[in-house]
Amino acid sequence: MGLTSNTVLALAVLSGVLLFAGTVWLWPRLARRSLRAVAGRIGLLLATQLAVFAAVGLAANQAFGFYAGWADLFGRETGQGVVVDHAAGDPGGSLQVVGTRRVNAAGSTRPEVAGQIQKVELTGRTTHIATSAYVYLPPEYFQSRHRTRTFPAAVVLTGYPGTAEALVDKLHYPRTALELARAGRMQPMILVMLRPTVAPPRDTECVDVPGGPQTETFFAEDLPGAVLAHYRVGRKPGSWGIVGDSTGGYCALKLAMHHPGVYAAGAGLSAYYDAPSDPTTGDLFHGDEELRNRADLWWYLKHMPAPDTSLLVTSSKAGETNYKDTLEFIERVKARKPTRISSIILESGGHNFNTWRREIPATLQWLGGRLSGR
Repeated sequence: MGLTSNTVLALAVLSGVLLFAGTVWLWPRLARRSLRAVAGRIGLLLATQLAVFAAVGLAANQAFGFYAGWADLFGRETGQGVVVDHAAGDPGGSLQVVGTRRVNAAGSTRPEVAGQIQKVELTGRTTHIATSAYVYLPPEYFQSRHRTRTFPAAVVLTGYPGTAEALVDKLHYPRTALELARAGRMQPMILVMLRPTVAPPRDTECVDVPGGPQTETFFAEDLPGAVLAHYRVGRKPGSWGIVGDSTGGYCALKLAMHHPGVYAAGAGLSAYYDAPSDPTTGDLFHGDEELRNRADLWWYLKHMPAPDTSLLVTSSKAGETNYKDTLEFIERVKARKPTRISSIILESGGHNFNTWRREIPATLQWLGGRLSGR
């Protein structure tokens, strides 16, 4: 049974309840001062607390999508790795569809009515990075009258560690895009949903690590190339956008600023503006000061030519630690034409899924208004 299984969660909750009840029932028998009674009390209390802790942890993981499985949790994930692609003549690497699923609350199972979510396995041509993703295709993609139409696309990134499934099941990106398009509030758009952790368990912060994963190149070159080779996505400048939350938000802003010819718009929900250095990242720069500076969006705004791209940042006055930095980032971008800046500032909202669900509809509308499917 998987880490995110409802059965595992139910068993953990049941174990906690039974152990609590057992502790209450057996406590009078263990009230003596003998070594055996004391050991029994300690054992019952410890087992009950562990069961409650496990249940709370599993519920939190279900809600926020921190880890996808047991191997991911214990840092032993082996399902993804470095794959060398030997396909000749493939300009963008490989993309293989390995499963499909319907869009929740769509009212129909037919792709031409509800759209479709496809699970894919991606391999980068130049970086050889392999990762899973979910691709949302709008209903128009399957309709005969639109069979030659190309669509704008947006890359959607989780935070760290995050799971791609959370973008579908917890943040409801496909359902929100479908509902907005049905209401005429945004154009139909393809969503490519994945986590920025393409070299698990390491948090690479979308950096081309010297001697390590070339994550920025994967998102700037390999991912768009593989998607373009498989789906009807617009090929002219202005067809691609990128959005993410937390770590994914930082990546989205950085990729739009570094590669405006690829990403015409980038939205950072609860983003930060410089790559951290901690045990999850390891040494990202290996003494390369130029690489470190490029990863610092404050430095980039001051020292590099202003990119011709559109940026969106979000925060809240109460509940987010990036509020003051976000206001300062807005002011600095406003002084750097032709870069354009927009924002969503909530009165209150923490660094969590509930806050991002409140920001996603307006963010998708904003993205859709800045992209072209040509």
